[in-house]
Amino acid sequence: MTDATPPLDFRDAGSLDESSPTPLYLQLQKLIQEAVRSGQLRADEALPSERDLSKQLGISRVTVRKALAGLVEKGMLVQRWGSGTFIAPAVQVEQPLSRLSSFTDDMVSRGFRPGAVFLNRVIGPATPKESMALGLSPGELVSRVDRLRMADDVPMAIEHAVVPNRLLPDPQSVQSSLYAVLIARGCGPKRALQRLHAVQLNAEQARLLQVQPGMAALYIERRSFDENGFPVEFTSSYYRGDAYDFVAELSFNQSNSE
Repeated sequence: MTDATPPLDFRDAGSLDESSPTPLYLQLQKLIQEAVRSGQLRADEALPSERDLSKQLGISRVTVRKALAGLVEKGMLVQRWGSGTFIAPAVQVEQPLSRLSSFTDDMVSRGFRPGAVFLNRVIGPATPKESMALGLSPGELVSRVDRLRMADDVPMAIEHAVVPNRLLPDPQSVQSSLYAVLIARGCGPKRALQRLHAVQLNAEQARLLQVQPGMAALYIERRSFDENGFPVEFTSSYYRGDAYDFVAELSFNQSNSE
């Protein structure tokens, strides 16, 4: 049995110098950054509360709040509603919204090791929502592939993919990339429509993603189409809000500026 690592006491990490020309909030930021670099604070580990940091260091909570806010903005810390402030996950992904690619390819291109835990691979009748999304007759069979998507063994997203059964007769054939299987069958996606909004994770979703219930996440629904415009995939996913940034590139249309 090993002893649990005691919570970091910032009185032991160094002192703040009120006579220094460097503002106290910047000194505190440096203390936290050095604690992360030295391994005293690890990814996903909680920081002491604002109140505790204020008491440990003998500074105001306003100063502590300003220091933490600055590190949140830099991406070193994440704040989870109702839970506190945490060191950001070791894996951070910036995902462009303008390109259609598989999760596996995205992770490999960023130097991460992709992985998946299969939660479900079954065949069943389409729900009304799935029928509408995929242009199917009521009750037509679909293949469902539900996965927990991983990057360097860190849970990143919960993905529920639905494909017409005629395009994917055996969902067990999906071992890594769903898109690779569809491409091999001659029905790979060529374009997609996505809609996204913020949600809070329920207890089961949070358990799978190893975060606190109620944490913010990004919910994305995607409909993918083949080269002839026929729907081939309907996917709904829950992405960790503290590990994913979605980026859209916009172009300026001068004709609309007048």
